[in-house]
Amino acid sequence: MVEKVKRINKILLLAVMTGFVPLLMFPSLVAALVLGEFYMTRAFLVPILIGLALAFPALLVIRKTPLNLRIKDGFLLVILIWVFASFVGSIPYHLSPLEIKISDAFFESACGFATTGATTLADIEALPHSLLVWRSMSHWAGGIGIILLSVALMPLLGVGGFRLIKAEAPGPKKEKLTPRVTDEAKILFAVYCVLTVILATLYRIGGMELFDAVCHSFTVMATGGVSTKNSGFAFFDSPFIDWVTVIFMLLGALSFTMYYRIFKGKIKELLWYTEARAYFLIFICAATVITLCLIPHYGSFGKALRLGSFQTASILTTTGSVRTDYTTWPSLAQGVLFCLMFIGGCSSSTAGGVKVIRYTVLFKQAGNELRRLIYPHGVFSIHINRKVGRKDVVYGVSGFVFLYFMVVALTTLVTTSAGFDIFSSFCTALSVTGNVGANFGAAGSSHNYNTFPDYLKMFYSLVMIAGRLELWTLFVLFSPEYWKR
Repeated sequence: MVEKVKRINKILLLAVMTGFVPLLMFPSLVAALVLGEFYMTRAFLVPILIGLALAFPALLVIRKTPLNLRIKDGFLLVILIWVFASFVGSIPYHLSPLEIKISDAFFESACGFATTGATTLADIEALPHSLLVWRSMSHWAGGIGIILLSVALMPLLGVGGFRLIKAEAPGPKKEKLTPRVTDEAKILFAVYCVLTVILATLYRIGGMELFDAVCHSFTVMATGGVSTKNSGFAFFDSPFIDWVTVIFMLLGALSFTMYYRIFKGKIKELLWYTEARAYFLIFICAATVITLCLIPHYGSFGKALRLGSFQTASILTTTGSVRTDYTTWPSLAQGVLFCLMFIGGCSSSTAGGVKVIRYTVLFKQAGNELRRLIYPHGVFSIHINRKVGRKDVVYGVSGFVFLYFMVVALTTLVTTSAGFDIFSSFCTALSVTGNVGANFGAAGSSHNYNTFPDYLKMFYSLVMIAGRLELWTLFVLFSPEYWKR
């Protein structure tokens, strides 16, 4: 009986958490009314009313019943919340006058909450403005994380928030900034909002219309990469906008724990922050090589540096924005971009991918193994942020990287079942697993996922969600130990 009550309470908790998603649609509903797109009101009102009907009754019930949320419960709830959120988020696409089919609508919604700059839509500019607002808003919400946004509300439910946020937060190690997780959520959310406002302001200064500036600030800050224009940032053709975008893509993929340190005046710590140093080193080296390759291609150092830096930042940070058709670039430049698809941004950021910190740990461990060959009896350890790293961090990173590329291999295999060539299949697998968005081959810079069969779109949607939640959150559910009482 007790187990049954707990199960019911967890279902109610899921209803509450998922019910908050439609609240994010209110700006889109307002936009539909203000812009005269009254035909879109039903597309937003339906999920909003359903969400409210689920969330508020469940909230009233669950507040009276304390929950003892275990870590294993947090993993399951996080997965279900992201899947349900993607489903709810797909409703406006499907109910719009365009009548986007379910598989495409779910794919677009999953791309949003997983902050993947991919799409099945051939004509973006044909979409209603209110739907473009929702498309950008879902990316923005996915960037900060649905759980991170909601965790400040968890005390109202009688649930300890850290167990949920631990299951969602990216990176090999979750670092608490403050004793109370709700304080941490508020700090990170405030930083995220401030950076978004600054970015939107700079876009307006650069000549963007207010609507475009807001939508692009949402997606760039979330390292989501989608645009309101068919040609993306190429539509604006502005060096100022390009460089602003490069800077904020890099900022979005930087660990948000660093922003907290800056807020606390610990700026000197940034100089020896291992992951940040490696992250910027990778960007500088990659951008330099690509720029040198592009100088003969464009005949201008300034243009080569700008476009090379833009596309380097876009793929490294998994934003996925496309400034130009990089598949026409010299082979070496394309090769560098292809290698960047394996990396990703920093831990505790809005970026996807394997993450720089994991490669840093493996690189340092590889160096220790080489030293051990020379000094068999030596004792070696890795140092991160001038501190000795634990061995279990190395084990955890190794396990994650193995699992990551197993998912890439599986996704590649599933993609080839639709008849795509092996290179296109592998690039697509890297793109959806790492939430990169940008791609080569069949879904390259001048193509999208519209031609892919429906079963692949649904499969990719789940892979993107799993990748956004760092894989462990999903695969732990397949462990026999998880289901033991």
